[in-house]
Amino acid sequence: MIRVLLADDQALIRAGFRAILHAEDGIEVVAEASSGEEAVALAAVHHPDVVLMDIRMPHGDGIWATGQIVADPALASTRVVVVTTFELDDYVIDAIAAGASGFLVKDTEPVELIRAVRVVASGDALLSPGVTRTLLQRVSPALKQTVDATALAPLTEREREVLGLVGRGLSNDEIGAALFLSPLTAKTHVSRIMQKLDARDRVRLVVVAYESGLVAPGWG
Repeated sequence: MIRVLLADDQALIRAGFRAILHAEDGIEVVAEASSGEEAVALAAVHHPDVVLMDIRMPHGDGIWATGQIVADPALASTRVVVVTTFELDDYVIDAIAAGASGFLVKDTEPVELIRAVRVVASGDALLSPGVTRTLLQRVSPALKQTVDATALAPLTEREREVLGLVGRGLSNDEIGAALFLSPLTAKTHVSRIMQKLDARDRVRLVVVAYESGLVAPGWG
C-alpha cells in the first residue's frame, strides 16, 4: 500500500486529489495538511511514502517543508512531489534543489496523478528529458562544475555511461535501448550508482551528473 500525504492550503484541491487516489487500489491518503508546518508535523507522524506538496502555502511554504522532510533521517524513504500551477516557475526549481523528487501541475489528468504517485514511490523521478534540460540550464550557474569529477571515481565506465543518460532524463527503458541492455539491467546499474554516490533518488543523480561535468550545458 502506497501511503500519501496531501499538502495544499486549498481544501478543494485536496478533496479532488483525495477522491482520485482513494478510488485507486494500492494507494491510501493517510493525512492532509493546509500549511508547510502542518505538512512537516504530519509527515513525522505518518511516515508517508509520497507527499504531494503545494508550493505556495502559509506558515512555511512547500519549499521549506520539502527541505525539512528530506533532511529528517526518519523520513529517508519519503518522497516529495511538488504541485504547482506552472510547469517550470522558479519555485519548482527551488523545490527540486531542496530535495523534491519531481513535480506535477495542478491540472494534471487523474491517470497522470496516479502514475506519478506510483513512479515516485518506486524510487524513480518525475522529470522528462525536456524538463530536465530546462531545469538544469536554469540552475546552471549554481550547479555547474561544483562537484569534483573524482566524486565519480567509484563508478565503472559503464556506470558513468548510465549516469550520463540519467542526467539527460532518460528512463530505464530508454537507457537500456541506448546501451543495448535490458530495462532490468539498466535499473540495476542505476540502483548501484545511487548506492555508490549516496544519492537519495534519480533527481540527485541528475544533479550530480551536471555538477561533475558529465553532462554539459546545452546537451540535446
